[in-house]
Amino acid sequence: MDVQGSVQGTVAPGYEPVRDAFTGNFAKRGERGAAVTVYRHGERVVDLWAGTRDVDGTAPWERDTAQIVHSATKGVAAAIPLLLHQRGELDLDAPVGTYWPEYKAYGKEHTLVRHLLSHRAGLPALDHPLPAHALDAAPDALAAQTPAWEPGTAHGYHAHTYGWLLGELVRRVTGRTLGRWLDEEVARPLGLDLWVGLPPAEAHRPGRTGPVEPPASSSSLRLRPKRAVSDAYANPASLTRRAFGSLLNPDENAPAYRATELPASGGIATARSLAAFYAALIGPLSGHPPLLTPATIDLARAEESAGPDRVLIVNTRFGLGYMLHSPASPLLSPSSFGHPGRGGPLAFADPESGIAFGYVTNGFQKGVTADPRAQALVRAVRAAL
Repeated sequence: MDVQGSVQGTVAPGYEPVRDAFTGNFAKRGERGAAVTVYRHGERVVDLWAGTRDVDGTAPWERDTAQIVHSATKGVAAAIPLLLHQRGELDLDAPVGTYWPEYKAYGKEHTLVRHLLSHRAGLPALDHPLPAHALDAAPDALAAQTPAWEPGTAHGYHAHTYGWLLGELVRRVTGRTLGRWLDEEVARPLGLDLWVGLPPAEAHRPGRTGPVEPPASSSSLRLRPKRAVSDAYANPASLTRRAFGSLLNPDENAPAYRATELPASGGIATARSLAAFYAALIGPLSGHPPLLTPATIDLARAEESAGPDRVLIVNTRFGLGYMLHSPASPLLSPSSFGHPGRGGPLAFADPESGIAFGYVTNGFQKGVTADPRAQALVRAVRAAL
């Protein structure tokens, strides 16, 4: 699909390589509909969209089209415990049971709050997966479960359980759900189109999403995964399959699913608001002071987990809730922190350069941490600096 001439939006002088890469994603990398936004020092320097709002439709992507962003939601959710810590309401080094008494059982007595944020809690999968309509049972199920490893001694990607763990922690500390806290304390004050639990009044905003294959002629990296990775995804009994299968048969295009609060995988946003969220984390935005202090930014990107990931079966790096720059998940530079979403979405901040980046798509390709379309855009941003 070649959309040359139909890409909408603006780029500041010097950022034309990002427009070229964005156009190239449609021409060479199988893009159907997408948007990318970049801020630098609080000023929007790239704001582009193109293609169709639905992966299987013909209506054009519009300026305010939103999409589900999968695990890029985790980077949004992680900011809430950090903000609560910054306000003195949450101790990152306290046992989770301090706030959630039922949690301190079955070998989880010494699980710390920071272990939840850094994928070290040992609960990457539910022993008994749940359908989307029964997720109120997830916190009790996790509290009653024995961890797969001693908390704090290893890390493994908590694909879905991350959101239920953080969501219950936030509810216990604040009396509000994570999605409501985000809306009242961050999204509405900053004017962001960013939701964990889509309100009925916004149900028309997201387009339909679905899986897509890159074209056979794609110049994108098409490296065959290591045998251990392939085997883990193929084996229904593996921790990998169980982690990604803890939520049964999700229909991401169903209104009821989109209205459900899923802080690990169900956030809905525009690229503009994802980028603005990260811009607001690291600096002033539209007259508002930065959300995070320099000390809290350092906490967010200080390495907590590194090396072999028991779920993803590759080496990963995590700070407190954020993926860090690594070969498995390349960001802009070693100072960056953020989170990709399975199949394509990506959002991050780079405090040293002042860059905040958001990319959303309706066509999800195979892969968890380094989508070639997102990486082409990141390389273009790097070239523009």
